[in-house]
Amino acid sequence: MKVRNILGISGGKDSAALAIYLKQKYPNLKIEYYNSDTGCELAETELLIDRLSAYLGNIKRLRAAEDSPEPTPFEHFLKAAGGFLPSPQARWCTKKMKLDEFERYVGDDYAVSYVGIRGDEDRDGYVSSKPNIQSVFPFRRNIWSVDVINKFLHKENQEQIIDIYDKLCPEGLMKEDLMDVLKKPITKQFYYSKKLNALLDIDVKMFNHAVFEYLKTTDYPVGHLDSFPLIDNDEVLVKEDIFRLLRDSGVGVPSYYEEIPFEVDGKTGTYCRSRSGCYFCFFQQKIEWIWLYEQHPDLYEKAMSFEKDGYTWIQNESLADLIKPERIRQVKLDIIKRQETNKNKNKGTSLAELFGDEYVCANCFI
Repeated sequence: MKVRNILGISGGKDSAALAIYLKQKYPNLKIEYYNSDTGCELAETELLIDRLSAYLGNIKRLRAAEDSPEPTPFEHFLKAAGGFLPSPQARWCTKKMKLDEFERYVGDDYAVSYVGIRGDEDRDGYVSSKPNIQSVFPFRRNIWSVDVINKFLHKENQEQIIDIYDKLCPEGLMKEDLMDVLKKPITKQFYYSKKLNALLDIDVKMFNHAVFEYLKTTDYPVGHLDSFPLIDNDEVLVKEDIFRLLRDSGVGVPSYYEEIPFEVDGKTGTYCRSRSGCYFCFFQQKIEWIWLYEQHPDLYEKAMSFEKDGYTWIQNESLADLIKPERIRQVKLDIIKRQETNKNKNKGTSLAELFGDEYVCANCFI
């Protein structure tokens, strides 16, 4: 049965690095690359997508509401929402401009969606509600989505999984250790993630082979494949690896990650963007909004124009209030203090290292 391999290019570092990684490591894996065009991306983001397109060969651009008279898909859906801005509690932007278009692009085909969540991130990624789309996370030690893991480790499947391992694993101490873990029931003290990590600690590749055999008994897309090369990969990639892949490939690091120095009251700090996404992303920190105001004043003004009737991008603060001189001064001093604290602890001081992974919509970066 035909199963499509699909990778969403968001314009951020992780999805870009994942595309490069898979092309280098699995050149025979036929992957469809796509980008959800919101019409509200930074020029720096568009430049990265163009460079990636040259490196990969082709990236299909998906654009919602193509026949709308509004200038961008966002403005089309904003009008349909009655001017109600998206927020962490109501992420209609992600659904309307990205997820719906992606699922329409896949249709009813079986598809494996490759998602660039790194091995040093503690979060789950996008899992489609459509049964014909399965997410896989190549950068992590556990490449499988939470729904697959929960089914694989469920008590109802215990005997089946033990039998799979029994056939895969040669006799020896490792097999004894595996059977001890497999036979141990899920409890409040020995919960799913603890059992998962115990199995991965013994042998990642063996675990992947066992999951693959289990998936063959299900209707998951990977289960319809004759083979799946990622099950023999036990590499774990972290942020440092991502930047190295981007630089070494020649694609380069998105320029919005470049630290720009500023000075306040004789103290110096730096700012940039911590991630890709629409220029008005509500997950931005206030210092990132200041970066936008000072580096792209036209886009900041456009973002301001969307605020009205109590709808603001930042909770309890309008963009007009944020750029008052004293407010800018305070926001910059706050980030300088945080950067100095991290420096004293020998930690990273860039915005991506300060809070790049704290506030994120996983679905937005498929």
